[in-house]
Amino acid sequence: MARLKDVKIKIAAVQKTKQITKAMNMVAASKLRGAQTNMESFRPYATKFSEVLGSLAEKAGEEASPLLKPRDEVKKVHVVLCTSDRGLCGGFNSALILRAEAFLKEKLGGNVEVSFTNFGKKGRDWCRKRGIPIANQYLGIVGSRFGFNIASTAGRILIDGFLDGTYDEVYVIYSEFINVAKQITALKQIIPVPPIKVDESSEPEETKTFLAEHICEPSPDVLLGDLLPRNIYVQIYSALLETSTSEHAARMTAMNNATKACDDMVDSLTLAYNKARQAAITAELMDIVGGAEALKG
Repeated sequence: MARLKDVKIKIAAVQKTKQITKAMNMVAASKLRGAQTNMESFRPYATKFSEVLGSLAEKAGEEASPLLKPRDEVKKVHVVLCTSDRGLCGGFNSALILRAEAFLKEKLGGNVEVSFTNFGKKGRDWCRKRGIPIANQYLGIVGSRFGFNIASTAGRILIDGFLDGTYDEVYVIYSEFINVAKQITALKQIIPVPPIKVDESSEPEETKTFLAEHICEPSPDVLLGDLLPRNIYVQIYSALLETSTSEHAARMTAMNNATKACDDMVDSLTLAYNKARQAAITAELMDIVGGAEALKG
């Protein structure tokens, strides 16, 4: 009977775990709807803003702003790493950290100093464990409600660091949301602002994509002074929105898989309980029959 009691305790524990994972799945699904709406609303703005700015920068040239001019020699690289503050979201944080690890090895191989700005505890803890310099850290932001001021504050610090020579290049590593089942890690350079890429493939002339001609008032040089810093804020804010949405999607998927695993475990334990119970009943019947036969003898 002790075996039966142990199995019943395990079944009850797994059922309680299932209630927790199911509740977390529902919470993540609820947060995902809001985060996905914000992200999908902001994504076209960020894309078009970058496109228009690239067109203006192409007209003005690299001399229009120091944020457009790449350094002759890159010796100090800064990375903005966006991760979550909590776990229980599958391989979400592991994928981001692996991407940062690969980028770090690549830059260190070229004798480049690398420092980090961390959004989220998981990335911060990884940097501490590796002994990587951390310039700034922002906790409790990814996965919750946050405003554009968070991105503008971080962006202003990064711009000042680039202008005073603390950083030669600044990159952001984040998770790009594709759908609920798929999120991919992305690496993007944000300072100096990279030139916009124009499609020059061997397509027919009438099917090629050209940038629109923008009429500027005042001149592109004056506009770039205001728009370039804002573009950096926009790219950081977009990366945070994408990462936040991806975190909720990854957690919802992980908790859904955990709930299914609990169901499978309960079925397996119930089968084991029934077998043990049947074996115990059979043993008791054998004892009764053996005792009856002994009395007859």
